Amino acid sequence: MEENVTHINQNGTATLPATTSGPSQPSPEEIAQRRKMAITAVIVVVFLLAVAIGSAIFLLQPGTPTDKIRDIFIIFMAVESLLIGLALVILIVQLAQLINLLQNEIKPIIHSTNETVNTLRGTAVFLSDNLAEPVMKLNEFLAALKQLREILGFTKRK
Repeated sequence: MEENVTHINQNGTATLPATTSGPSQPSPEEIAQRRKMAITAVIVVVFLLAVAIGSAIFLLQPGTPTDKIRDIFIIFMAVESLLIGLALVILIVQLAQLINLLQNEIKPIIHSTNETVNTLRGTAVFLSDNLAEPVMKLNEFLAALKQLREILGFTKRK
C-alpha cells in the first residue's frame, strides 16, 4: 500500500508525488525464484509419473505378489485420508479466522459507514428544509411581486 505524502514546494504550494498506474515489474530475484519453483514442480511431476508407470509395469509382470501391493496401497490410501483430514482441519481454522475478521473488523466498519450515511442524509434534509425551501419561496414571492408590478403598470413589459 502506498502512502500519500504531501510535499511543500519553495513557493509554499503542496504537491502529491507521482504514482505509477500500471502493475509493478517483478524483480530479477522474484523471476529467478518463480523459475526455480516451476522447474521443481516439473521435476516432481515427472518423478511421480515415472513411479506410476514403473509401478504399472511391475504389477503387469506374472508372479507379482499383488496381495502385498494391495495392502501397501490400502496403507497409502489411509495416509492420504489422514492428510486430507489435516487439510480440512486447516481449512476450518482458516474459515474461523475469516468469520472472526468479518465479525470483529468488517462489521464495525460497515456500521460506522451506515451511521455516516444516515448523518449525511439528515444533513441533506436539514439543508433542504432550512435553506433551499426558504430561498425557493423567496424567489416565488419576488416573481409574484414582479408580475403584480407589471400587471398594475408600475413597470413596462419587455
